[in-house]
Amino acid sequence: MQEPKVDLSLALEHGLTEEEYELVLKTIGRTPTFTELGIVSVMWSEHASYKNSIKYLKTLPKDGPFMLTKAGEENAGVVDIGDNLAISFKIESHNHPSAVEPYHGAATGVGGILRDIFTMGARPICALNSLRFGNPNDPRVKFLIKGVVAGIADYGNCFGVPTVGGEVYFEDAYSGNPLVNAMAVGLMKHDDLMSAAAEGPGNYVVYVGAKTGRDGIHGTTFASADLSEESEEKRTAVQVGDPFMEKLLLEASLEVIQKKLVVGIQDMGAAGLTCSSSEMSAKANNGIEMDVALVPQREKGMTAYEIMLSESQERMLMIVEPKNYEKVKAVFEKWDLHAEKVGVVTGDGLLRIKYNGEVKAELPSQMLVLGGDAPIYDRELKKPEYLNEIRNLNIDSLAQPNNYNEVLLKLAATPTIASKKSIYQQYDHMVQINTMVEPGSDAAVIRIKDTNKAIAVATDCNARLVYLNPYEGAKGAVAESARNVVCSGAKPVAITNCLNFGNPYNPEVYWTFVEAIKGMSDACIKFETPVTGGNVSFYNQSPTGAIYPTPTIGMLGLIEDNSKVITSHFKNKGDLIYLLGENCNEIGGSQYLHEIHGLIKGDAPHVDLDKEALLYNAMLKLVDKRLLQSAHDCSDGGLAIALMESSFSPNGYHTGCKVKVNLKNRADIELFGESHSRIIVSIKPADKDAFEKLCQDEKQTFMPLGEVIADRISINELIDLETKVCAEAFYSFSI
Repeated sequence: MQEPKVDLSLALEHGLTEEEYELVLKTIGRTPTFTELGIVSVMWSEHASYKNSIKYLKTLPKDGPFMLTKAGEENAGVVDIGDNLAISFKIESHNHPSAVEPYHGAATGVGGILRDIFTMGARPICALNSLRFGNPNDPRVKFLIKGVVAGIADYGNCFGVPTVGGEVYFEDAYSGNPLVNAMAVGLMKHDDLMSAAAEGPGNYVVYVGAKTGRDGIHGTTFASADLSEESEEKRTAVQVGDPFMEKLLLEASLEVIQKKLVVGIQDMGAAGLTCSSSEMSAKANNGIEMDVALVPQREKGMTAYEIMLSESQERMLMIVEPKNYEKVKAVFEKWDLHAEKVGVVTGDGLLRIKYNGEVKAELPSQMLVLGGDAPIYDRELKKPEYLNEIRNLNIDSLAQPNNYNEVLLKLAATPTIASKKSIYQQYDHMVQINTMVEPGSDAAVIRIKDTNKAIAVATDCNARLVYLNPYEGAKGAVAESARNVVCSGAKPVAITNCLNFGNPYNPEVYWTFVEAIKGMSDACIKFETPVTGGNVSFYNQSPTGAIYPTPTIGMLGLIEDNSKVITSHFKNKGDLIYLLGENCNEIGGSQYLHEIHGLIKGDAPHVDLDKEALLYNAMLKLVDKRLLQSAHDCSDGGLAIALMESSFSPNGYHTGCKVKVNLKNRADIELFGESHSRIIVSIKPADKDAFEKLCQDEKQTFMPLGEVIADRISINELIDLETKVCAEAFYSFSI
């Protein structure tokens, strides 16, 4: 094949700027080869280099008492849970691929995040997701929803990992650019922890897993540009996954890791062989020399350029001592997989790529990677002008409802609030038989086999609130995710994040990103939940505009005694219902304001971090004393919706409640406002004195609300409905 001439025009086509191309020429002192241009273009893309975000990502808290690896050090974060066990977890986006090829885009998003987990030496024990779509009644959006859900379900179910939780939001802002954020969690022993460093000059570079094809070439640069009408033509940038192949790769990889046959290992995800080889060599301050003609290929005539940039799935790169190579090869052959020596680790710091002995690329590894010589930018900041208008909300101008029953039923049936059972019932959430709390509660809970421990996991972000106030909205995303695991009886210990924003070259978008980072950082410092890692996804916009800023939080909580796990639904008739925390005069950004008044206005609810921390502390002490029958946080839809949801259980049994709320403000604001730091709990009548004393001792504000009754939801004589009527509305959503 005649390679094209490399010049500025070709560099621009590859996504580099003129300044970046000049930097390449200056760094290597010559015009790059075609393969070198391809390598640099993907490694300097936003998706791989984080060139527009790394400055602010470094301000996030990364240290904590449970941390075994810090954010950015390895493929995924690792948290110590005691007894020589650790949890590895991470969340990442696959937004652009899912927008043009929803099934394969979502499926390979799941596959990629699972590989990030087991390259650490951890066996995946659960998966979650956070999804954002436009109006579900739109035919195009419905097509995307069905494809994404099927892709997630098929990959996770076939691989054999339970998909146990997540969230789905519907907003017009996501009509042209859906968000698909996939999270995975794995369990490991401390001494199985693996690094992604190419240590030891002379060690072999070993390619393992599936063969390489032309699928996914330039997928990384595709994810580093706005979606447009031409994006449909870039389907070749979307990979195709094989969950059965991934299951084999998992077992083979964990076997060689546990047998101590591997020095280093990295997933071939974004930018494929290019990313894994350059990052592994740079991490160890070494070099790698490979002859890519040795790479197993499923298509004829592939060039070095294509092999290096392919994002074919289910592949890994391993560093193996020569004495162990045949043992590694034997393990992979047992699992019907390739394990081929394609190169060696060198000490010269260069990534040298050959094809049948001919040098096609020779670049310093450090020039390619995050923290090395890849460019870092600090973009222009400008507070969005729209905030001046939408923050201005005159509550007194809002008409109060004439019929609160109708309001509750309408909110209950709103797609964002309504049960997502039609989605999560497609996921196998019981495979591996360690799921203690299934989808439908505040957080999923997974038993840690052969111990008394469990973990609680949740994903959260109310992006509408981030749109109204990026700082408070991001604080709120961390706070809500922490409340969700606390409501399951778990202590929040660490987060992973997936930061979804529009084009960073837009000063208003960049301002929201920076403000969200500040809010997230402040909340994580207060809650002692360091950031273990994650993903930045810019360029989430289409010709119709940018998405809402969406910093999705994946929270991990630890439960030392899994007999103390609690769930969100009321248990027994006659149990007493309390509100921990207090209602505030806040209605901005609420589902009520949007659905009933047709407004997205006001300020996001304020997050008092001190109150949140007090609430978590009191909750965990109540759990420890076994004083709670149920706990459910107030979020979308406010207090009334939370009371309604608490009346439903996963098995379809419906209780109810008779409640009297001490109204200090307008009734609609008290019942449907979405203030933070509130949890509805139920207790046995016999525990009333002990419950109230503990709350008083912990300086936790509480309000008696009423009691659990059978089959009816009654709130202040404003709402009086049969529980089954509410359930019909709540379970009416279907994809």
